[in-house]
Amino acid sequence: MSQQNAYAQAGVSIEAGDRAVELMKTWIEKARRPEMVGGIGGFAGLFDASALKSYERPLLASSADGVGTKVAIAQAMDKHDTIGHDLVGMLVDDLVVCGAEPLFLTDYIATGKVVPERIAAIVKGIAEACVLAGTALVGGETAEHPGLLEPDEYDVAGSTTGVVEASELLGAELVSAGDVVIAMEASGLHSNGYSLVRHVLLNTAGWQLDRDVAELGRTLGEELLEPTRIYAKACLAIAKGTETHAMSHITGGGLAANLARVMPEGLHARLDRSTWTPQPIFDLVRQVGSVAQEDLEMTLNCGVGMISLTAADDADRAIELLAENGIKAWVAGAVEVGTQGAPGEVTLAGQHPGW
Repeated sequence: MSQQNAYAQAGVSIEAGDRAVELMKTWIEKARRPEMVGGIGGFAGLFDASALKSYERPLLASSADGVGTKVAIAQAMDKHDTIGHDLVGMLVDDLVVCGAEPLFLTDYIATGKVVPERIAAIVKGIAEACVLAGTALVGGETAEHPGLLEPDEYDVAGSTTGVVEASELLGAELVSAGDVVIAMEASGLHSNGYSLVRHVLLNTAGWQLDRDVAELGRTLGEELLEPTRIYAKACLAIAKGTETHAMSHITGGGLAANLARVMPEGLHARLDRSTWTPQPIFDLVRQVGSVAQEDLEMTLNCGVGMISLTAADDADRAIELLAENGIKAWVAGAVEVGTQGAPGEVTLAGQHPGW
């Protein structure tokens, strides 16, 4: 018995891995930047850092993430070309909040069995999203883990690296009283809180993914696979074109907890829920699962995927720039001296229209 055949009998197919690489090459080629050196197939991705010479004091930023249990929806629906988009969104939108431009990204796909077409579909989503984010896909890894994962199971993760000029770094230390809170519309659930959503709608209510839901205007599965919005280019536009002091990516923990991460001590952000109506999926989870609004807001983004804290005089310009980049945004509140609640915290007041 040859070594290769023995490996195949153990559940790992080298041939399937090679076939997956061939299928994904076309998509990876689309996700290039001029600084990318060479192609796929090496042990490490290469990126020409000489471009950083134009920076006076370049700060490198790095982010790593996955997409959580949203992969369970993709697997159940046997639709795999959007989950990579979610991965990129989770990575670059974490990175950009400090003002960093995402330069390159690597991915990691672990699966019980390499199905070349499925792996290629995942990478297709990653590559297409990299183009939207302006970042290069310089490499990745596909690992076959028979015995650890079922043949149709997989998980995806990745990391990204970016750069920001030290003098242009955004953060809590720049935030001041009088700044406005600009909310940027989410595309839907994004990639957080799926354990709650699956528990409420699939496990408890017993809904099927192919169920047509009138409130959603499509099937439940289609709604749950709506890709995470990518804000990177839009956020960089307002970072460069307005006096924006800080940004917050609204992921696990919800709006208040994530915004609090960029609130300095002594200041308080007060948001008005009446300034926006969350997409129907949020109200659906709330009503079907009898989920308290406080619990909902601690778990899901509730319609706001990104926040900026921007000087009041630049609010209109920021919203205009975001619109030019395809992002609907509005003033949802303001920063004030910490008289409302504890210093450095966030208050959500009012009620969403129709709730």
